[in-house]
Amino acid sequence: MKNYKRRLRSLLRIVFGRTAYVVVFVLVQVFVLFGIIRWLRDYSLHVYGALILLGGVTCIYIINKRDNPSFKLGWIIPVLVFPVFGTLLYIMIEADLGSRFYARRANHLVRESRSYLKQDREAEKHLREEDRLTATLARYVSEKGGFPIYENTDVTYFPTGQDKFERLKEELKKAESFIFLEYFIVEPGIMWDSILEILEDKARQGVEVRFLYDGMCDLVLLPYNYPKKMEAKGIRCKAFAPIRPLLSSYQNNRDHRKIVVIDGHTAFTGGINLADEYINQKPRFGFWKDTAVMVKGDAVKSFSVMFLQNWNVWEKTPVPYEKYLAGAAVREGKKQEGQGFVMPYGDSPLDHEPVGKCVYMDILYGAKEYVHIMTPYLILDDEMINALIFAAKRGVEVRIIMPHIPDKKYAFFLAHTYYEELLDGGVEIYEFTPGFVHAKVFTSDDEKAVVGTINLDFRSLYHHFECGAFLYRNKTVADVEGDFQNTLTQCQKITRQTCRSYPFYQKLAGRGLRLIAPLM
Repeated sequence: MKNYKRRLRSLLRIVFGRTAYVVVFVLVQVFVLFGIIRWLRDYSLHVYGALILLGGVTCIYIINKRDNPSFKLGWIIPVLVFPVFGTLLYIMIEADLGSRFYARRANHLVRESRSYLKQDREAEKHLREEDRLTATLARYVSEKGGFPIYENTDVTYFPTGQDKFERLKEELKKAESFIFLEYFIVEPGIMWDSILEILEDKARQGVEVRFLYDGMCDLVLLPYNYPKKMEAKGIRCKAFAPIRPLLSSYQNNRDHRKIVVIDGHTAFTGGINLADEYINQKPRFGFWKDTAVMVKGDAVKSFSVMFLQNWNVWEKTPVPYEKYLAGAAVREGKKQEGQGFVMPYGDSPLDHEPVGKCVYMDILYGAKEYVHIMTPYLILDDEMINALIFAAKRGVEVRIIMPHIPDKKYAFFLAHTYYEELLDGGVEIYEFTPGFVHAKVFTSDDEKAVVGTINLDFRSLYHHFECGAFLYRNKTVADVEGDFQNTLTQCQKITRQTCRSYPFYQKLAGRGLRLIAPLM
């Protein structure tokens, strides 16, 4: 009875709340657009013909645009199938002035902050002496992404959300100066309530607390005035890219990062959001398998800057960086031998530089023995498919762990459409039978690992703000690979026979979704 009442309250909140308001107004705009198109068609054959011609010109423009072929195809299909509606929709999104202003603002802040993230020449020299190929990757991320590679950094790996949760609480209680939190999903419950209690206590002690969450939470998980509630508790809070009832491409670029920074010397990242399913306190899809890392040392500076970049996008007066980097600067020089290299990095959808994807591709093309991957979604462009298959054809052991119980059925059906092609190319695919894998992990050759927020799908690789930590010859690489091997023992191997056994409707739905996968 209690569950029924809770579900009813949630449903009523959605129906009569901001979510319904946003959906209704967006639908009104879509219907208006359809109405204009119908009116133009009925009003004048010449106008309609001109719009058809404009559709042809639009296709030529799309084909010649500097863009991923998958995105070109994803737009050309609706333009050709629905020449008037598809053309006007594309033009409207392409000419979105609000989105352009937002992109200029974000990119300016990134360029402005680069002076705080200059590459240490000693670390660069040491890396080049150890491995020139990895040094070229570090150079690319530093020059194009703005994030250097570091020595003098310790990393701790957490193979479950529960492990990270317990350690995060411990570290938050030690905070003396400031705490930054940036998350994609925040939902009241055991996890968030416990952390919020610590944050409130720290705020009362005079610790500066800043909390940034993605604006999608406003629709269902949090009330629209949540930042005001947090401010009343002494916590500076804001929603990133709040959802507006407008058709705008800026709303497609969500903040998918998960970052905590404490006093400039400790940081966390990984796949774990602030909701109870991530620590297996609210079973939804069987056991929730997720991962995270804690970083201590010089590399924390990048996470501090990363957070402030996104915080300042929505700040009238940008918060200065110097105040929060002073502590990190003092700690530099306390050398920790034998820790290898750590490169935190962020990825923005607004600079047209797919840093997250390129890091993954570099690992695949540089691998000698193996590449092991955990990802919740598998929605790939041709470049990533070719990289995975080429690595396998070179004799590299390429293994991918996927969930067996999906959180989104449409994404699962879509992922299945890639299975046979990858299997035929020599890639091995496994599904985690106890439940859902939400981890975003790459390991390779006992030397490299990435733990972060970046999925193998179009949303993470192109549309979202993301982050990760690249580890090279760091002792924690062994922990990440050990967890992969342990997870593998709980998986079933996917074969061609498995793929043929999927119901016809799943195959049909998946194939159909591939037409619009880049735009999803």
